Amino acid sequence: MDSSAWDTRYANTPGLVWSAEPNRFVVESVAGLTPGSALDLAAGEGRNAVWLAGAGWRVTAVDFSPVAVERGRQLASQRGVPVEWRVADVTVYRPVPGSYDLVLISYLHLPAEELAQVLAAARNALRPGGTVVVVGHDRANLDGGTGGPQDPAILLTPEAVVDGLAGLRIQRAETARRPVPTDDGGSVDALDTVVVAARPVG
Repeated sequence: MDSSAWDTRYANTPGLVWSAEPNRFVVESVAGLTPGSALDLAAGEGRNAVWLAGAGWRVTAVDFSPVAVERGRQLASQRGVPVEWRVADVTVYRPVPGSYDLVLISYLHLPAEELAQVLAAARNALRPGGTVVVVGHDRANLDGGTGGPQDPAILLTPEAVVDGLAGLRIQRAETARRPVPTDDGGSVDALDTVVVAARPVG
């Protein structure tokens, strides 16, 4: 989907398309890190960016949908936290190298070549000791999970993400289960790729 398609989806949905609360794997992965400068690539409506700002991070959030960015601004205003918002396509956006202590890529699904470009930009944006967190629908979710995109060409695997983060120290790389509530009060598991990696110091 291009930016105009996402604009239409966001504009035609009352309230937030996604939850206002942060992704559980983002929260897990950031726990214990000292807040510094953070970059949220493909931030959508800003749920993770706003949560990071509330936890003391200096956050820059980037998304190519102006409607999503405006919703993110509203959410940040409601929560009373500062976030720097930028409308840009992350496949061509190039953050300043060595500028961030944390780079987040959450549920960004692209063809392999474009994803590799974004991962390279994220890797290069890290300061020594900085951490990159990548979360997204896993390819195994097609047969073993629920929801998410149905095109295997844009789904993630831990191996593919790790390959795109060459030179970083891998701290976590797995297919993780995420409970999704069902209408009958139960839950089913979605399968997500979760990768956490850090730039070595020195």
